[in-house]
Amino acid sequence: MPILIKYINLISTIVNNNFDIIGWFFERLFRYRNKCRIFLFNSLILLGCRIKGVKIGKKAVFNGFPVIRRYENSDIFIGDCCRFNSAKNSLPVSLQRRCTFVTLRKKSEIIIGDNFGGSGITLLAAIKIKIGNNVMIGAYSMILDNDFHNSDPNKRQDRTDCLARPVVIEDNVFIGTNCTILKGITIGENSVIGANSVVINSMPKNSIAIGNPCKLVIIKNWNLPAT
Repeated sequence: MPILIKYINLISTIVNNNFDIIGWFFERLFRYRNKCRIFLFNSLILLGCRIKGVKIGKKAVFNGFPVIRRYENSDIFIGDCCRFNSAKNSLPVSLQRRCTFVTLRKKSEIIIGDNFGGSGITLLAAIKIKIGNNVMIGAYSMILDNDFHNSDPNKRQDRTDCLARPVVIEDNVFIGTNCTILKGITIGENSVIGANSVVINSMPKNSIAIGNPCKLVIIKNWNLPAT
């Protein structure tokens, strides 16, 4: 009976309010397609991650298959209630890149805290990338703790001789789309990094920063609830 009433109300809305049924239909199609993909494949993806040696907490959700390369004797940790979008067209921005997690050396680490959200992101660690709780990272952003190649042209072909320093993203940070976070950076808690930024210097907590190179714009006094 509640379902019948729901559809009667919907029909009434369509008739009386010039309802855009085509827009409504395709919006619902977009949403349910994502839900169906997660329902069908999330358990399989979680199993695949664990087979590859990834340690995953409770209630992690993968919308689409990520790319995972874990070097021998390295670690990838994912906390509770994290969500990763890797499927094409799984976002309104028409996502075209999968989430990628790569450790490049022995003892390197990727650590992701609880309640993380990321879409089409890339994390590549030669030493350590640590992300706190309640962090959100926009589509196509990259976090790199190394240079991949030495700046000295005489050493550039030797990829084992490149500078690397840990990256730390503290709690409650929001990083916009298409950002690049380079080696040795710490982004303080509650901070916001604007879209298309290239972060080459650490940012204090409660900061808003943007640009290439990324520069501090303002420090906010966020009125956050007590924990």
